[in-house]
Amino acid sequence: MAGGIVAAGEAGRARGTLGRALFPLLWFPSGLLLAFVLLPMLQMTAAQSLDSLGTVAAMPDARSALWLSVQSAAITAVVAALLGTPLAFLLSRGNGRMARLVEALIDLPLAVPHTVAGIALLFVFGRRGLVGAATAPLGIEFWGSEPGIVAAMLFVSVPFMVNSARLGFEAVDPRLEKVARTLGATPLEVLWRVNLPLARQAIWTGVVLTYARSISEIGAVMVLAYFPMTAPVKIYDLYLQSGLRESSAMAVLLLMVSLSTFLVMRSLAGGGGRVSRP
Repeated sequence: MAGGIVAAGEAGRARGTLGRALFPLLWFPSGLLLAFVLLPMLQMTAAQSLDSLGTVAAMPDARSALWLSVQSAAITAVVAALLGTPLAFLLSRGNGRMARLVEALIDLPLAVPHTVAGIALLFVFGRRGLVGAATAPLGIEFWGSEPGIVAAMLFVSVPFMVNSARLGFEAVDPRLEKVARTLGATPLEVLWRVNLPLARQAIWTGVVLTYARSISEIGAVMVLAYFPMTAPVKIYDLYLQSGLRESSAMAVLLLMVSLSTFLVMRSLAGGGGRVSRP
């Protein structure tokens, strides 16, 4: 254990030394990319006044949309973790064609336009869809409801959960599993006491990324459940009604809520708020 800690410390120092050595060469393209990401957000935020933010924040439908986005994204992250973590473990232990096929299928939402995803979801969760028609008599409807919002969010964000957890499980040393088995642990005990604890940072990273992707989703949500409005849909609605004035203020409010909840979730992972990459 002590040797592993020392080795990890030496590796970290080596990476730091290399980073400092390459800084003069890499700072310009890195700075361009950071500016590309940050400049639009900063400009939009700087263009707002406290009055404009207060006006939009006072709208009951705006507050409701913000809360619905946070709540639905949190539910989506929990569902993704419960369903995606077992699949991630199976994929981390699979090397055949079937495993590669499943990985490709999981990544498919990343390549499908989200409006197309919403239309496809209608065939399953719509009023006449395979699942929607079956659950409607039970009082569970997806079209135009929060369950539909969660379904749309889950479809577009599940690759982040599965891929992050899979990388975490793949990083676990198989020798630890063999040692646990020789000590009498059952396969389920090995998973619970060895694999999950060692991959927990990667799993939590997947949860955080799933939440972040879900709270920003609009395309699939608009098709499957335009109402009740989530915050991104409300921003789009305000843009159609009044242009940039109120929509940009609402966008800044969503940015503030997303950033604050994102930082809270990252801090819960430990390590001073830094989520370790698998």
